[in-house]
Amino acid sequence: MKKNMFVSAAFGVAAALIAGTAQAGTLDSVKQKGFLQCGSNTGLAGFGQPDAQGNWTGLDVEFCRAISSAIFNDPTKVKFTPLSAKDRFTALQSGEVDVLVRNTTWTISRDTSLGLNFTGVNYYDGQGFMVRKNLKVASALELNGASVCVQQGTTTELNLADYFRANKLQLKSVTFATSDETLKAYEAGRCDAFTTDASGLYAERLRLAQPDEHIVLPEIISKEPLGPAVRHGDDQWFDIVKWVLFAQLNAEELGVDSKNVDQMLKSDNPDIKRLLGTEGKFGEGLGLSNDWAYRVIKLVGNYGESFERTVGQGSPLKIKRGLNALWNKGGLQYAPPIR
Repeated sequence: MKKNMFVSAAFGVAAALIAGTAQAGTLDSVKQKGFLQCGSNTGLAGFGQPDAQGNWTGLDVEFCRAISSAIFNDPTKVKFTPLSAKDRFTALQSGEVDVLVRNTTWTISRDTSLGLNFTGVNYYDGQGFMVRKNLKVASALELNGASVCVQQGTTTELNLADYFRANKLQLKSVTFATSDETLKAYEAGRCDAFTTDASGLYAERLRLAQPDEHIVLPEIISKEPLGPAVRHGDDQWFDIVKWVLFAQLNAEELGVDSKNVDQMLKSDNPDIKRLLGTEGKFGEGLGLSNDWAYRVIKLVGNYGESFERTVGQGSPLKIKRGLNALWNKGGLQYAPPIR
């Protein structure tokens, strides 16, 4: 009996090792294909959205282009797979996409039982509510008995129930499979309020026929650290995706951007030299060229450039940096050093 137990245990270990090996080598797979397959939103202004010609823009989209730049020295070698909230994790687990960059909240269950690794936070967010101005509601605490449109299969749905229960409010939750269906139902008057991440509320409000007739309430009811995710079992790929984000953050902190990066190649600052690959061989540890971060900054930009262009003051959303400012400017964005 004991022998069978040992054999069974050994088989389990071997199976786990084989599974890990099977999942490894994402970088090689991406190079062989000649492009990065990026799991993206089905269409959220500021984060991931295609235009009529199929050209993708947004903060998450630019991060996918940054990964492509680090690997191929080309930001265009990316193919985008639009994924619903329900399908996004299965697509990553199955290998349909190489990385998921789709305003996805980092939680313990997703980080463990779903077999995912979150590589960082590219947008600190929180859940809010939008209502019509003529409802005369100034606070989410006034929504007792209200019907709320929410997308199913999301942390948004769970947070909504928690918030109403914690505040002893009656809730009529009206769920829909996609964000598009949820917004349309709200606009059609099927619900009193619409809830999603605050960034999403500002983006979705722009899609309404009369945006000025709707307001975003002041309450933020949750922590929504949004970030890229990869599969368990491939540490090299995990490191690459993680350090592309860190490189963009470090570049902004060091004052290196897409316009001055060539000039900065001559810098005597040791931090800038390591960032741009003129000192050290930090790219080799990732399986990339030593100028990998230079490529990212030159072809896409630092974090601040990307933020302002897609969701910040240079975009229709005009979202303030807030929590997404650098740590030394009152925000939470902070990257480990390249050294």
